[in-house]
Amino acid sequence: MIFTKRLREPVMRGEITCSVRIWQRPHVKAGGRYPLGPGWVHVTSIREIDLADITAELARRGGFQDVEDLLATAKHGPGETIYLVEFEYREDRAWSDPL
Repeated sequence: MIFTKRLREPVMRGEITCSVRIWQRPHVKAGGRYPLGPGWVHVTSIREIDLADITAELARRGGFQDVEDLLATAKHGPGETIYLVEFEYREDRAWSDPL
């Protein structure tokens, strides 16, 4: 997963554990590991949500000031499907070994 520069450090500190993405199709999968800094983002779940499910609380959980701020960043290309990606950040050495 790729995060905007201002979100990378909070993700690595474990302060951000979810992300809303607007894609044509999922770009990550549950159980997948994606490199970030010295560790990995491990996707624990991904599911489709509706625009109405994006609340101010969800925006804050994702590291944004409000829903408008989140939506300005979440849109990637021509996609219209909204996904909620839940994850954890790990730096464990074992996680850097091949599966």
